[in-house]
Order: sequence, then structure tokens, then C-alpha cells
Amino acid sequence: MSDTVLFLKYVAVMASVTYAIRALPLVLCKKKIENVFIKSFLYYVPYAVLGAMTFPAVFYATSNFVTAAAGCVTAFILAWFEKSLLTVAACASLAVLCAELVLKCL
Repeated sequence: MSDTVLFLKYVAVMASVTYAIRALPLVLCKKKIENVFIKSFLYYVPYAVLGAMTFPAVFYATSNFVTAAAGCVTAFILAWFEKSLLTVAACASLAVLCAELVLKCL
């Protein structure tokens, strides 16, 4: 098989799976969801998925695990105290920069 045909097959499978994930809930759930547990579960799923995808990448974003951990801890502390997203991101980046400079001097 040529590379183009194989590529088009991959794209077709990917499009089918993506469409099925979006279409199945519309087909299967015709009534309004009234269960409080299911509603709260569906409310938090996007945040959980985003966190599961983002959090591991934090530790590979820098050249050293220690500096990444410093930025992560800084971000957690500032987020715990409900600082703005811009403040958390800027201070976490600054913490990584400072940790990199400290490790470079050692």
C-alpha cells in the first residue's frame, strides 16, 4: 500500500472515532439528565482530563526535574491561595528560572 492510502485510512478511523464519541451521547441520552451525581461527574470531567494531560508534562518542560518541581510547587501554593492564572504562571516560570540559576552556580 502506498503511504497516501495508509494515511487516508488512518484519518478515516480517527474521524470515525471522534464522531462516534460526540454522537453516541446524543443518541443514547434523549432525556434531560437529572441525577445529581452524573451531572456533577460530567461537570468535572473536562477539568480532570486537562489536569491529567497537563500535569505530567510539567516535569518534562525543563532540563532538570528539580527545577520543574520548584515551578510546580510554586504554582500549587499560589493556586491554593487563589491567585490569578497570570500570577501563577509568571511566578512559576520565575521560580524555574531562579532554580535553574541556582543549580548552574552549584
